[in-house]
Amino acid sequence: MANRAAAALGLREGDREVLARLMRATSGRAGLAQRARIVLLAAEGESNTAIAERVGVSRPTVIGWRSRYADRGITGLDDQERSGRPRMIDHRRVVSVTLAPPPKKYGVTHWSSRLLGQHLGVSNGTIATAWREYGVAPWRSETFKFSTDPELVAKVCDVVGLYLAPPENAIVLCVDEKSQIQALDRTQKMLPMQPGRPERRTHDYLRHGTTTLFAALEIATGTVAGACKPRHRHQEFLAFLKQVARAYPDAELHLVMDNYATHKRIEVRDWLAANPRITTHFTPTSGSWLNLVEVWFGIIERQAIHRGSFHSVRDLNAKIRAFVTGWNDR
Repeated sequence: MANRAAAALGLREGDREVLARLMRATSGRAGLAQRARIVLLAAEGESNTAIAERVGVSRPTVIGWRSRYADRGITGLDDQERSGRPRMIDHRRVVSVTLAPPPKKYGVTHWSSRLLGQHLGVSNGTIATAWREYGVAPWRSETFKFSTDPELVAKVCDVVGLYLAPPENAIVLCVDEKSQIQALDRTQKMLPMQPGRPERRTHDYLRHGTTTLFAALEIATGTVAGACKPRHRHQEFLAFLKQVARAYPDAELHLVMDNYATHKRIEVRDWLAANPRITTHFTPTSGSWLNLVEVWFGIIERQAIHRGSFHSVRDLNAKIRAFVTGWNDR
């Protein structure tokens, strides 16, 4: 059966003159002139086969350009972006899309460079360059917490004022505990550091129990009084307070503490009331970072605990005490 001739292509108003100019233009792209000629011949009712023979292209090419014009008019005759062809994209647009949540169809919480590159039709290298330029890192996430303490301002002023201008002849101590310190022992002997090679240890370990480190940091000197105890209750905390009081028998003491329930037990409050030379200052709720001993806990964790290997809780306690002694000597 012979192919049925296609109906004449209808032109938009004013397009015939524009197409004729494009076909006659000598400075324009040859491909665009050819496409304009295909559309004009189609508008005159020529069959797709006849147009292909006259223009020197395949019949599917004629059908494709007829369809492009029918859908989008003259703008449909322009070249589309092709894979492998460099494409310039505004980095500000990349960042703008990055800051918005990905569409639900992707099922992800944040963009990766490859996914966003696919979404925008550019390479993941282009995405990564834009992210570096604007300091955007969608793979990172941090936490925050606002204190809801109604006395936030007053407590901050109290603690910071105590640090900056303590009462004359008084000693300021930051008191807290680091609980659940694990005595971890590696299953094999650690391999020491060598030139060009870091210290190595097995990923698995044995647990030998836990200890709690109570500490009081004297802000004027950095000296730390510490005690390791097997449990983390008000009894152990009260015993540590008595140890601190004995270490400073005649001085006026100001203790900075957080709002942990153990610190406010009735037994602790009664003992403090019986020792009026000791004054307590509480950090705001969710503001225990104001307590400077927390900084020291971070130091002992990094320098003595995290990379340690402990055969027992006794071994762990001994090494903690050795660190405290060395710290105070330095």
